[in-house]
Amino acid sequence: MSSHAGVPDDQLVSEQVSVRRSPRYGVFAGVGAAFGIVVAMILATAFDGTSEPSPFTEVVYSPSQAFGFILLWCVPAGILLAMIVALLLEWTLGRRTRRVSAVHETVVETD
Repeated sequence: MSSHAGVPDDQLVSEQVSVRRSPRYGVFAGVGAAFGIVVAMILATAFDGTSEPSPFTEVVYSPSQAFGFILLWCVPAGILLAMIVALLLEWTLGRRTRRVSAVHETVVETD
């Protein structure tokens, strides 16, 4: 093996590594949360169940309170669905790995 950018051969190590793509779970979680918020908005405006008292607590809830309650269910459900999609993508696309050569360079500082 020849010198690489002025580094002696004894400080370079070459080996084969596997490279695969994986989804970014944080992005999927954010998209799932946004999807849950949108679904909660649609459900809160589509069903007007706040005009009469609750049969369990006998309290009349405002539309914003009803939206908050729906949000408590829709956001975690959206995140869960997005994570399931991310896992399915990783299982199907994760099988595509490539073997590439990587060079490790050891740097020794001298005073």
